[in-house]
Amino acid sequence: MEVGEIEELVSKLINEALELDEVHVKFDGSQCRINAVSDMFDDLSRVKRQQAVLKPLADIIKDGTIHAITVKTFNKAQWQRDKLFNS
Repeated sequence: MEVGEIEELVSKLINEALELDEVHVKFDGSQCRINAVSDMFDDLSRVKRQQAVLKPLADIIKDGTIHAITVKTFNKAQWQRDKLFNS
């Protein structure tokens, strides 16, 4: 599978499972970075947030399509602040 196809697949699986405002996926062939944005994360611990994002990816993690994953989750206000300071 090509890099772009993997990014699309990861985005699709996450979007089908969760109601997110935004999801950004970058895959460089070895490392998959996911930024997920939704106010649904407000009431979840950091671990629960990551579990929610990783759960829909279980099959492609298990089959080795992706293996090294970094997940960052934000509510909308946190995302705006992060974009302001990290752009």
